[in-house]
Amino acid sequence: MDDTIQHLVNIVNLDYIIRISIAVIFGFCIGLERELTNKYAGLRTHILVCLGACVFTLISIYGFPTFAPGDNVDVMQATGIRDTSRVAAQIVTGIGFIGAGTVLRNGPIVLGLTTAATLWIAASIGMACGAGMFEIAFAGTLLSILTLVMIRVLEKKVLPTSTKRIKRIKLSIVCQNDFVDSIQDFVIDKFQEISGLSKKKYSAESNTSKISCIVEVQSKKTIKDLYKTFNNIEGIESLSIQETLE
Repeated sequence: MDDTIQHLVNIVNLDYIIRISIAVIFGFCIGLERELTNKYAGLRTHILVCLGACVFTLISIYGFPTFAPGDNVDVMQATGIRDTSRVAAQIVTGIGFIGAGTVLRNGPIVLGLTTAATLWIAASIGMACGAGMFEIAFAGTLLSILTLVMIRVLEKKVLPTSTKRIKRIKLSIVCQNDFVDSIQDFVIDKFQEISGLSKKKYSAESNTSKISCIVEVQSKKTIKDLYKTFNNIEGIESLSIQETLE
């Protein structure tokens, strides 16, 4: 039994296992923050990116030994200068494609840049683990999580009026003609930023008109809260509230 264990120890390189395991742990730490904030790229994505970068780095360093032509040297025991930067450079390029997949653009609004950046830093941390630079990997993980958490708190406390904290809402109100002016005045008084305000009467036979506009509200304000705003307004036949990226 002891001989079997010793044989396995000789086969398995514990240094490799330690580096891979630490990469998984650090990838988990960053991915957990993304998962808790309900991002599409969460735990599994960050763990796999960090692990993959670590494995590629190990292969780059130890997988391609070099030796002088004609030397009577076992290839597995060959030593020499290795160009480890080749695989590492391709990791940086490859992670760009994954990061690009998390970025969404609709009109002037771009979403997912922070998640793309966390995938990028996760890859660098995996590379540091693969190279055995655990101090850099630990510092990178710690600073990344602190940046994600603390800057979010700073934005909420110090920058509450930032344009990133604002969302655009499209209002469509069908109301009785007798109340259309008062409802329009209410909307103008209630919301500071209004664009595309229009008022249209359906037909001569109909007693209803439609008011349409796009307003800006704080992102923490929910659609449910906006509906409550119009609960006690007389003359409203129907109300449509939709978040828009236009």
